[in-house]
Amino acid sequence: MFAPGVMKRLTAVGITVLWSGLAWGEAPWQRWFADGGLGGFRIVSGSATYRVDDGVLVGTTTEGSPNTFLVTEDPVRDFELEFEVLVDDALNSGVQVRSHVAAEGEKPEGARGPLPAGRLYGPQCEISIDGHAGNFYDEARRGTWWSTLTETDAIRTDAARKAFRKGEWNRYRILVVGDHYRSWINDVPTADFHQPHDAEGHIGFQVHGIAKGTGPYQVRWRQVRFRPLE
Repeated sequence: MFAPGVMKRLTAVGITVLWSGLAWGEAPWQRWFADGGLGGFRIVSGSATYRVDDGVLVGTTTEGSPNTFLVTEDPVRDFELEFEVLVDDALNSGVQVRSHVAAEGEKPEGARGPLPAGRLYGPQCEISIDGHAGNFYDEARRGTWWSTLTETDAIRTDAARKAFRKGEWNRYRILVVGDHYRSWINDVPTADFHQPHDAEGHIGFQVHGIAKGTGPYQVRWRQVRFRPLE
């Protein structure tokens, strides 16, 4: 570990690691996609495409594809994730946290039936212009909002519903420690709840499926940085 105030940059498997002003024992931030590649990630569940342009992750819809996710190869536990996102108005997106890739015939607790092999499921922090941004949805499992499931809808104030600015880059912060999940958009609190069902899992960047005859649409993430808190 390097002393506070000293910066060290290392790049491996597509992830740039920065040490800058860290206290002793504090994990460094990882700059994801900074080298222009997708190392350390894989695509699951659908056939949308992903590329990196000048450090910006660009996801593009493919007509006829279900929801698609670019997921971390390795699962994570406690973490902090920050990014800026810009999404086409017609597209719904999100970022999965502590999520799971279904095995053949797997029926997760709360799901209505078995999931297709390779389907990603679990908590998703919403990206959309419809007032739900920043809330967490239980993707492909319970199919409802975690604020409803945990009776924490009080945090979904007018300010929270209006925090996401249409047609602009929006800054997200997601913090997951133990069973405690929180999110902020442009510094406005948008979710705060506890749920014990997903102790670890993958982070995944979603490109939502689209209706026939529509698109293509895009969602872009930049300044993506992550650090483990274990």
